[in-house]
Amino acid sequence: MFNTIFPKIHKEGYKFLAISILATFVILFFSKSLGIIFLIITIWVYYFFRDPERYSINEDSFLVSPADGLITDISERSGPEELRLENTTYTRVSVFMNVFNCHVNRIPTSGKIEEIYYKPGKFLNASLDKASDENERNYFKIKSKLDNEEIIIVQIAGLIARRIVCEAEQGQDLKQGERIGMIRFGSRVDMYFKNRKVLAKLGQNVIAGESLIASK
Repeated sequence: MFNTIFPKIHKEGYKFLAISILATFVILFFSKSLGIIFLIITIWVYYFFRDPERYSINEDSFLVSPADGLITDISERSGPEELRLENTTYTRVSVFMNVFNCHVNRIPTSGKIEEIYYKPGKFLNASLDKASDENERNYFKIKSKLDNEEIIIVQIAGLIARRIVCEAEQGQDLKQGERIGMIRFGSRVDMYFKNRKVLAKLGQNVIAGESLIASK
């Protein structure tokens, strides 16, 4: 119960939380009403950077969601040209994270991270389709432990987001549901895969590391 009300926070949040707490105390000294507003902002900062434990199905015939949020797109797309996959057709599932979602991202299946590629870009609204091609983003090419299938994860910065945090390394082996990074503030994660049945629905709210997106 305690961990539900007061979840641990991601290390990226310590600096922002400290600044927010300090600002709240200073503002409270001059204005109680304005200080209360800053107190609410401080509580939001704490919960934005929450990093709760998640419990995956631990079955690699399923892909779990890489992010908390709302599924805004399920479609057939060419793979990312940044990974030289533009001539391959994938199913793409996009998960949009608003400023109230947990922003820690997780690997959808056990496997090896074969390639990581970061590309600078714009900061358009992450819910827009063109954000996949124009915004700042970070690519992971994962080789699934189950059958060496390629799974692509793309972290996409949004209108408010100004930093993508990558916590995984090229060549690293990870288990399903383990953390691969986070995006600070509103953003989006795209997942590309082939030869799987989509289980998720457009408009569905999903939980990183737990919600089932596709299966063999």
